[in-house]
Amino acid sequence: MPVPLNIQIVGAGSWGLALTRLLAHNGHRVRLWCREEDRPDELRSTRRSPFFLRDMTLPEDVEVSREVDRECDLAVLAVPSHAMRAVATQFPFSPTTIRVSVAKGIENDTLQCMHEVLHAVSGPCPVLALSGPSHAEEVALDLPASVVVAGEDAAACEMAQSAFVCRTFRVYTSSDVVGVELGGALKNVIAIAAGACDGFGLGDNTKAALITRGLAEMARLGAAMGAEPLTFAGLSGMGDLIVTCESRHSRNRLVGEKIATGMRLEEVLNSSPMVAEGVRTAKSAYALAKRHGVEMPITEQVYRVLYEGADPREAVTTLMLRDAKPERD
Repeated sequence: MPVPLNIQIVGAGSWGLALTRLLAHNGHRVRLWCREEDRPDELRSTRRSPFFLRDMTLPEDVEVSREVDRECDLAVLAVPSHAMRAVATQFPFSPTTIRVSVAKGIENDTLQCMHEVLHAVSGPCPVLALSGPSHAEEVALDLPASVVVAGEDAAACEMAQSAFVCRTFRVYTSSDVVGVELGGALKNVIAIAAGACDGFGLGDNTKAALITRGLAEMARLGAAMGAEPLTFAGLSGMGDLIVTCESRHSRNRLVGEKIATGMRLEEVLNSSPMVAEGVRTAKSAYALAKRHGVEMPITEQVYRVLYEGADPREAVTTLMLRDAKPERD
Protein backbone atom coordinates (compact mmCIF):
# COMPACT_ATOMS: atom_id res chain seq x y z
CA MET A 1 0.00 0.00 0.00
CA PRO A 2 1.23 3.57 -0.69
CA VAL A 3 2.06 5.92 2.18
CA PRO A 4 -1.24 7.56 3.24
CA LEU A 5 -1.51 11.15 2.04
CA ASN A 6 -3.89 14.00 2.78
CA ILE A 7 -5.65 14.43 -0.57
CA GLN A 8 -8.11 17.13 -1.58
CA ILE A 9 -10.38 16.44 -4.54
CA VAL A 10 -11.89 19.57 -6.09
CA GLY A 11 -14.95 18.76 -8.18
CA ALA A 12 -17.69 16.17 -7.79
CA GLY A 13 -18.39 15.34 -11.40
CA SER A 14 -17.96 11.81 -12.72
CA TRP A 15 -14.17 11.89 -12.80
CA GLY A 16 -13.82 13.59 -9.43
CA LEU A 17 -16.11 11.00 -7.84
CA ALA A 18 -14.35 8.03 -9.44
CA LEU A 19 -10.92 9.27 -8.35
CA THR A 20 -12.19 10.04 -4.85
CA ARG A 21 -13.32 6.43 -4.49
CA LEU A 22 -10.06 5.07 -5.94
CA LEU A 23 -7.81 7.17 -3.72
CA ALA A 24 -9.86 6.40 -0.60
CA HIS A 25 -9.64 2.67 -1.34
CA ASN A 26 -5.88 3.16 -1.67
CA GLY A 27 -5.80 4.14 2.01
CA HIS A 28 -5.48 7.92 1.69
CA ARG A 29 -7.31 10.53 3.77
CA VAL A 30 -9.57 12.10 1.15
CA ARG A 31 -11.69 15.24 1.32
CA LEU A 32 -14.08 16.00 -1.55
CA TRP A 33 -15.12 19.56 -2.31
CA CYS A 34 -18.25 20.10 -4.36
CA ARG A 35 -20.43 23.02 -5.33
CA GLU A 36 -23.74 23.70 -3.63
CA GLU A 37 -25.43 22.73 -6.92
CA ASP A 38 -23.99 19.23 -6.52
CA ARG A 39 -25.96 18.79 -3.28
CA PRO A 40 -23.13 18.13 -0.84
CA ASP A 41 -25.54 17.36 2.02
CA GLU A 42 -27.22 14.62 0.01
CA LEU A 43 -23.89 13.25 -1.16
CA ARG A 44 -22.63 13.25 2.42
CA SER A 45 -25.65 11.43 3.81
CA THR A 46 -26.37 8.92 1.03
CA ARG A 47 -22.76 8.56 -0.24
CA ARG A 48 -24.17 8.77 -3.77
CA SER A 49 -24.33 11.65 -6.23
CA PRO A 50 -27.79 12.54 -7.53
CA PHE A 51 -26.26 13.49 -10.89
CA PHE A 52 -23.18 11.42 -11.72
CA LEU A 53 -22.21 7.74 -11.38
CA ARG A 54 -25.44 7.11 -9.51
CA ASP A 55 -24.63 3.47 -8.82
CA MET A 56 -21.27 4.30 -7.23
CA THR A 57 -21.04 4.61 -3.45
CA LEU A 58 -18.43 6.81 -1.80
CA PRO A 59 -16.45 5.17 1.02
CA GLU A 60 -17.66 6.23 4.47
CA ASP A 61 -14.32 7.74 5.43
CA VAL A 62 -14.40 10.29 2.58
CA GLU A 63 -15.14 13.75 3.96
CA VAL A 64 -17.56 15.73 1.78
CA SER A 65 -17.13 19.43 2.45
CA ARG A 66 -17.59 22.92 1.07
CA GLU A 67 -14.19 23.74 2.57
CA VAL A 68 -10.80 22.67 1.20
CA ASP A 69 -7.62 21.58 2.94
CA ARG A 70 -5.16 24.14 1.64
CA GLU A 71 -2.21 22.39 3.29
CA CYS A 72 -2.94 18.98 1.72
CA ASP A 73 -0.22 16.85 0.16
CA LEU A 74 -2.05 16.40 -3.12
CA ALA A 75 -4.83 18.49 -4.69
CA VAL A 76 -6.67 16.77 -7.55
CA LEU A 77 -8.41 19.41 -9.66
CA ALA A 78 -11.31 17.65 -11.37
CA VAL A 79 -13.13 20.64 -12.81
CA PRO A 80 -13.78 21.57 -16.47
CA SER A 81 -10.92 23.38 -18.14
CA HIS A 82 -12.89 26.62 -18.52
CA ALA A 83 -13.34 26.71 -14.72
CA MET A 84 -9.75 25.85 -13.79
CA ARG A 85 -8.45 29.41 -13.46
CA ALA A 86 -11.34 30.52 -11.24
CA VAL A 87 -11.05 27.43 -9.03
CA ALA A 88 -7.27 27.78 -8.68
CA THR A 89 -7.75 31.42 -7.74
CA GLN A 90 -10.48 30.56 -5.21
CA PHE A 91 -8.34 27.91 -3.52
CA PRO A 92 -4.72 29.07 -3.10
CA PHE A 93 -3.11 25.84 -1.94
CA SER A 94 0.23 25.74 -0.16
CA PRO A 95 3.29 26.14 -2.43
CA THR A 96 4.30 22.60 -1.42
CA THR A 97 0.96 21.02 -2.37
CA ILE A 98 1.21 18.94 -5.53
CA ARG A 99 -1.52 20.07 -7.90
CA VAL A 100 -2.81 17.39 -10.29
CA SER A 101 -5.02 18.56 -13.14
CA VAL A 102 -7.30 15.91 -14.60
CA ALA A 103 -9.08 18.32 -16.96
CA LYS A 104 -8.67 17.80 -20.70
CA GLY A 105 -9.00 21.14 -22.41
CA ILE A 106 -7.26 24.34 -23.53
CA GLU A 107 -8.34 27.74 -22.23
CA ASN A 108 -10.04 29.81 -24.92
CA ASP A 109 -8.86 33.31 -24.05
CA THR A 110 -5.20 32.57 -23.34
CA LEU A 111 -4.76 29.33 -25.34
CA GLN A 112 -2.99 27.92 -22.29
CA CYS A 113 -2.97 24.29 -21.21
CA MET A 114 -4.02 23.55 -17.65
CA HIS A 115 -0.50 23.31 -16.21
CA GLU A 116 0.17 26.79 -17.60
CA VAL A 117 -3.04 28.12 -16.09
CA LEU A 118 -2.15 26.67 -12.69
CA HIS A 119 1.36 28.10 -12.77
CA ALA A 120 -0.02 31.50 -13.86
CA VAL A 121 -2.33 31.56 -10.85
CA SER A 122 -0.21 29.78 -8.23
CA GLY A 123 3.35 30.67 -9.18
CA PRO A 124 6.22 28.21 -8.56
CA CYS A 125 4.75 24.96 -7.27
CA PRO A 126 4.58 21.32 -8.38
CA VAL A 127 1.95 20.98 -11.13
CA LEU A 128 1.12 17.69 -12.85
CA ALA A 129 -1.34 16.46 -15.47
CA LEU A 130 -3.00 13.05 -15.32
CA SER A 131 -4.42 11.77 -18.58
CA GLY A 132 -5.10 8.64 -20.61
CA PRO A 133 -7.94 6.31 -21.69
CA SER A 134 -9.92 6.20 -18.46
CA HIS A 135 -13.66 6.76 -18.58
CA ALA A 136 -14.94 7.41 -15.06
CA GLU A 137 -17.82 4.97 -15.57
CA GLU A 138 -15.36 2.10 -15.91
CA VAL A 139 -12.82 3.23 -13.31
CA ALA A 140 -15.69 3.40 -10.79
CA LEU A 141 -16.37 -0.28 -11.51
CA ASP A 142 -12.72 -1.24 -10.93
CA LEU A 143 -12.24 -2.19 -14.57
CA PRO A 144 -8.51 -2.06 -15.44
CA ALA A 145 -7.19 1.21 -16.86
CA SER A 146 -3.78 2.72 -17.55
CA VAL A 147 -2.91 6.43 -17.48
CA VAL A 148 0.11 8.71 -17.44
CA VAL A 149 0.99 11.46 -14.96
CA ALA A 150 3.26 14.15 -16.37
CA GLY A 151 5.20 17.08 -15.01
CA GLU A 152 8.60 18.72 -14.81
CA ASP A 153 9.08 17.68 -11.16
CA ALA A 154 10.11 14.00 -11.26
CA ALA A 155 9.71 13.52 -7.49
CA ALA A 156 6.18 14.93 -7.60
CA CYS A 157 5.33 12.62 -10.50
CA GLU A 158 6.56 9.62 -8.56
CA MET A 159 4.56 10.63 -5.48
CA ALA A 160 1.38 11.01 -7.54
CA GLN A 161 2.08 7.73 -9.31
CA SER A 162 2.38 5.96 -5.97
CA ALA A 163 -0.81 7.61 -4.68
CA PHE A 164 -2.98 6.54 -7.61
CA VAL A 165 -1.58 3.17 -8.64
CA CYS A 166 -3.43 0.00 -7.63
CA ARG A 167 -4.31 -3.39 -9.06
CA THR A 168 -6.89 -1.88 -11.47
CA PHE A 169 -5.26 1.50 -12.16
CA ARG A 170 -1.77 1.45 -13.66
CA VAL A 171 0.07 4.78 -13.74
CA TYR A 172 3.10 5.66 -15.86
CA THR A 173 5.16 8.86 -15.55
CA SER A 174 6.31 11.36 -18.17
CA SER A 175 8.26 14.61 -18.23
CA ASP A 176 6.40 15.78 -21.37
CA VAL A 177 3.55 17.65 -19.70
CA VAL A 178 2.86 19.69 -22.85
CA GLY A 179 2.43 16.58 -24.98
CA VAL A 180 0.32 14.78 -22.39
CA GLU A 181 -2.02 17.73 -21.94
CA LEU A 182 -2.32 18.42 -25.66
CA GLY A 183 -3.08 14.76 -26.34
CA GLY A 184 -5.84 14.74 -23.75
CA ALA A 185 -7.37 17.95 -25.05
CA LEU A 186 -7.06 17.61 -28.83
CA LYS A 187 -8.44 14.06 -28.98
CA ASN A 188 -11.80 15.46 -27.82
CA VAL A 189 -12.03 17.55 -30.98
CA ILE A 190 -11.31 14.54 -33.19
CA ALA A 191 -13.90 12.55 -31.22
CA ILE A 192 -16.61 15.05 -32.21
CA ALA A 193 -15.77 14.31 -35.85
CA ALA A 194 -15.81 10.57 -35.09
CA GLY A 195 -19.27 10.93 -33.60
CA ALA A 196 -20.47 12.63 -36.76
CA CYS A 197 -19.14 9.64 -38.72
CA ASP A 198 -21.27 7.40 -36.52
CA GLY A 199 -24.29 9.65 -36.92
CA PHE A 200 -24.01 9.57 -40.69
CA GLY A 201 -23.36 5.82 -40.74
CA LEU A 202 -20.14 6.25 -42.70
CA GLY A 203 -18.68 2.93 -41.57
CA ASP A 204 -15.50 1.58 -40.05
CA ASN A 205 -13.14 2.50 -42.87
CA THR A 206 -14.03 6.18 -42.57
CA LYS A 207 -13.66 6.20 -38.82
CA ALA A 208 -10.31 4.39 -38.89
CA ALA A 209 -8.97 6.94 -41.37
CA LEU A 210 -10.32 9.80 -39.27
CA ILE A 211 -8.67 8.51 -36.09
CA THR A 212 -5.34 7.94 -37.85
CA ARG A 213 -5.25 11.31 -39.57
CA GLY A 214 -6.53 12.97 -36.42
CA LEU A 215 -3.59 11.56 -34.51
CA ALA A 216 -1.24 12.92 -37.16
CA GLU A 217 -2.53 16.47 -36.83
CA MET A 218 -2.47 16.26 -33.03
CA ALA A 219 1.20 15.29 -33.18
CA ARG A 220 1.98 18.07 -35.68
CA LEU A 221 0.63 20.75 -33.39
CA GLY A 222 2.32 19.14 -30.40
CA ALA A 223 5.71 19.18 -32.11
CA ALA A 224 5.24 22.85 -33.05
CA MET A 225 4.53 23.62 -29.37
CA GLY A 226 7.58 21.78 -28.05
CA ALA A 227 6.06 18.40 -27.20
CA GLU A 228 7.69 15.06 -27.96
CA PRO A 229 5.98 13.53 -31.04
CA LEU A 230 6.24 10.03 -29.54
CA THR A 231 4.05 11.12 -26.63
CA PHE A 232 1.12 11.09 -29.05
CA ALA A 233 1.71 7.40 -29.72
CA GLY A 234 1.19 6.75 -26.00
CA LEU A 235 -1.69 6.60 -23.53
CA SER A 236 -2.54 10.30 -23.53
CA GLY A 237 -2.48 10.45 -27.33
CA MET A 238 -3.38 7.33 -29.28
CA GLY A 239 -4.84 5.55 -26.26
CA ASP A 240 -7.22 8.32 -25.24
CA LEU A 241 -8.04 9.10 -28.86
CA ILE A 242 -9.18 5.54 -29.56
CA VAL A 243 -11.39 5.25 -26.49
CA THR A 244 -12.92 8.71 -26.92
CA CYS A 245 -13.74 8.10 -30.57
CA GLU A 246 -15.19 4.64 -29.94
CA SER A 247 -16.74 4.46 -26.47
CA ARG A 248 -20.43 4.69 -25.65
CA HIS A 249 -19.32 6.69 -22.58
CA SER A 250 -17.71 9.43 -24.70
CA ARG A 251 -19.46 12.77 -24.33
CA ASN A 252 -17.55 14.31 -27.23
CA ARG A 253 -18.35 11.46 -29.62
CA LEU A 254 -22.01 11.84 -28.64
CA VAL A 255 -21.94 15.56 -29.46
CA GLY A 256 -20.80 14.78 -33.00
CA GLU A 257 -23.36 12.01 -33.38
CA LYS A 258 -26.23 14.27 -32.32
CA ILE A 259 -25.10 17.09 -34.58
CA ALA A 260 -25.09 14.66 -37.49
CA THR A 261 -28.77 13.93 -36.78
CA GLY A 262 -29.58 17.61 -37.21
CA MET A 263 -29.56 18.85 -33.61
CA ARG A 264 -28.23 22.33 -33.00
CA LEU A 265 -25.15 22.64 -30.79
CA GLU A 266 -27.08 24.53 -28.11
CA GLU A 267 -29.66 21.74 -27.95
CA VAL A 268 -26.95 19.11 -27.65
CA LEU A 269 -25.17 20.90 -24.82
CA ASN A 270 -28.41 21.51 -22.93
CA SER A 271 -29.38 17.85 -23.14
CA SER A 272 -26.78 16.72 -20.58
CA PRO A 273 -25.26 18.12 -17.35
CA MET A 274 -21.89 16.62 -18.34
CA VAL A 275 -19.26 18.77 -20.04
CA ALA A 276 -17.98 17.89 -23.51
CA GLU A 277 -14.54 19.53 -23.42
CA GLY A 278 -14.02 19.22 -27.17
CA VAL A 279 -16.59 21.91 -27.96
CA ARG A 280 -14.60 24.71 -26.34
CA THR A 281 -11.26 23.11 -27.20
CA ALA A 282 -12.11 23.15 -30.91
CA LYS A 283 -11.96 26.94 -30.76
CA SER A 284 -8.60 26.93 -28.94
CA ALA A 285 -7.10 24.24 -31.19
CA TYR A 286 -8.13 26.10 -34.33
CA ALA A 287 -6.50 29.29 -32.99
CA LEU A 288 -3.32 27.44 -32.00
CA ALA A 289 -3.07 25.86 -35.45
CA LYS A 290 -3.25 29.33 -36.98
CA ARG A 291 -0.72 30.73 -34.52
CA HIS A 292 1.83 27.99 -35.21
CA GLY A 293 1.15 27.60 -38.94
CA VAL A 294 0.13 23.95 -38.58
CA GLU A 295 -2.32 22.19 -40.88
CA MET A 296 -5.16 20.62 -38.87
CA PRO A 297 -7.87 19.93 -41.44
CA ILE A 298 -10.14 17.79 -39.22
CA THR A 299 -9.94 20.28 -36.37
CA GLU A 300 -10.67 23.11 -38.81
CA GLN A 301 -13.81 21.41 -40.11
CA VAL A 302 -15.05 20.66 -36.58
CA TYR A 303 -14.52 24.32 -35.71
CA ARG A 304 -16.42 25.46 -38.80
CA VAL A 305 -19.34 23.14 -38.06
CA LEU A 306 -19.56 24.19 -34.41
CA TYR A 307 -18.93 27.92 -34.76
CA GLU A 308 -19.55 28.96 -38.35
CA GLY A 309 -22.62 26.90 -39.18
CA ALA A 310 -20.90 24.73 -41.79
CA ASP A 311 -22.86 21.70 -42.96
CA PRO A 312 -21.29 18.57 -41.41
CA ARG A 313 -21.84 16.50 -44.58
CA GLU A 314 -20.07 19.13 -46.64
CA ALA A 315 -17.25 19.09 -44.10
CA VAL A 316 -16.73 15.39 -44.81
CA THR A 317 -16.62 16.08 -48.55
CA THR A 318 -14.13 18.92 -48.01
CA LEU A 319 -11.80 16.57 -46.14
CA MET A 320 -12.03 13.88 -48.82
CA LEU A 321 -11.32 16.31 -51.66
CA ARG A 322 -8.20 17.87 -50.19
CA ASP A 323 -5.14 17.83 -52.46
CA ALA A 324 -3.43 14.44 -52.68
CA LYS A 325 -0.10 14.27 -50.83
CA PRO A 326 2.37 11.86 -49.19
CA GLU A 327 1.01 10.29 -46.00
CA ARG A 328 3.62 11.84 -43.73
CA ASP A 329 2.89 15.39 -44.83
